[in-house]
Amino acid sequence: MFAGTDGEYDKLYRYCYFKLHNVQAAEDITQEAFLRLIENSRYKEIKNPLAFLYTVARNLCTDEYRRKKTVEIPEDLPADSHEDKIIENISLQTALDQLTDKEREIILLRYANEVPVEDIGKIYGISRFAVYREVKKILKKLEGRLSYE
Repeated sequence: MFAGTDGEYDKLYRYCYFKLHNVQAAEDITQEAFLRLIENSRYKEIKNPLAFLYTVARNLCTDEYRRKKTVEIPEDLPADSHEDKIIENISLQTALDQLTDKEREIILLRYANEVPVEDIGKIYGISRFAVYREVKKILKKLEGRLSYE
């Protein structure tokens, strides 16, 4: 193919894994990107095969997210510098969706709406210490769901 294929395969795999946080999907997409390069009828004419590979991988990763997630990715994705933020937001939204309604509401009240702990306690009829414990428990749950293997 082209010089440094093995090293580029590993780099492309890491790129896909970073985007997907899933070993199997990253492997599949990496292989698919290389297959599409090889099967391209104008393979010899491609001036920058690495750019081709990363473009294909990026598009396949986006397709994978669209297929797996209920959260939609905008059609006109911003530049790469913003893409990681989009993926983080999708991951956070997915983790929040897995919380109970009460847990999600407590976190959103506390952090999105910046409601004081004392007021949250009044809303739920619990002490502010109970609110602190509940928030800590929920954050730990979210952290576990957001940590990637």
